Amino acid sequence: MAEDRHQQRQQRLKQQVDARIAAAQDVRGLLMVFTGNGKGKTTAAFGTVTRAVGHGLKAGVIQFIKGQWPNGEKNLLQQHGVEFQVMATGFTWETQNKAHDTAACQAVWQHGKRMLADNHLDLVLMDELTYMVSYGYLELEELLAALHQRPAHQSVIITGRGCHRDLLALADTVTEMRPVKHAFDAGIKAQQGIDW
Repeated sequence: MAEDRHQQRQQRLKQQVDARIAAAQDVRGLLMVFTGNGKGKTTAAFGTVTRAVGHGLKAGVIQFIKGQWPNGEKNLLQQHGVEFQVMATGFTWETQNKAHDTAACQAVWQHGKRMLADNHLDLVLMDELTYMVSYGYLELEELLAALHQRPAHQSVIITGRGCHRDLLALADTVTEMRPVKHAFDAGIKAQQGIDW
């Protein structure tokens, strides 16, 4: 009796899932945003880049804010043809120089615009981009225009806290990471290969 009810529930669920799959016929590149105050935005984004490369897709990565310290994702993915462009100034609270940071952002953004216009790239990751907009280093309108003009098949991932509402509205998928518990808050040092 219980087995019959379970099978009936699963059959109804299967019918619902099958109907949603059949209804999803649009094929185009996605705009994904990983935002929120929790840890894991960049990690999730690199997981998607790794998946894409594993399936033979071409990807490019722009990293805003990240410094010159060792980067495990870069070490691995560059071996598989993924281009990395890194702003390389480090965190803005370290530099404390808006003019310098703006110039560094604009320099790496030129690579971002090129990647967003590249028909050969299936996926572009713009890591920590949200800060560039909120700090005024990059004009929102210029970013939106580049996103709208990108090749139709190209997917883009944007990461960072405090994502602008216009980017959230444009995105196809938005995931918000919420902090529940973090080792750093307990005094545990960030570890190479685990945290970065």
